[in-house]
Amino acid sequence: MNTCIFCKIVAKEIPAHIIYENDEFMAFLDIRPLSPGHALVIPKKHYRWVWDVANLAGYFDVVSKVALAQRKAFGQEHILSKIVGEEMHHAHIWVFPSDKTPGNKNDFEGNKERLIETLR
Repeated sequence: MNTCIFCKIVAKEIPAHIIYENDEFMAFLDIRPLSPGHALVIPKKHYRWVWDVANLAGYFDVVSKVALAQRKAFGQEHILSKIVGEEMHHAHIWVFPSDKTPGNKNDFEGNKERLIETLR
């Protein structure tokens, strides 16, 4: 979809702090984070709703991988997720540590590096 911001991120037309990607999915830091490491996980193919994603099991495997990396990278047990989809018409899942997580939520480069290192 040529007007979808997330599709433009997948196509690398818009910059993003990408922390993980494979052939089907991508995870990147949210530009309005609720906590350090707040990420969005999206399918690379445009789907309107999370429940329409063809490989839902693979999608949730990536969400789990990101959540476990956040736990380790930020030393937090409490990782939250949220699926709504009304604010953006491209399937996405929010994954983020508790707002009690120490650190600067707007340190995109630092938070990106912490997560990438943990995801390796």
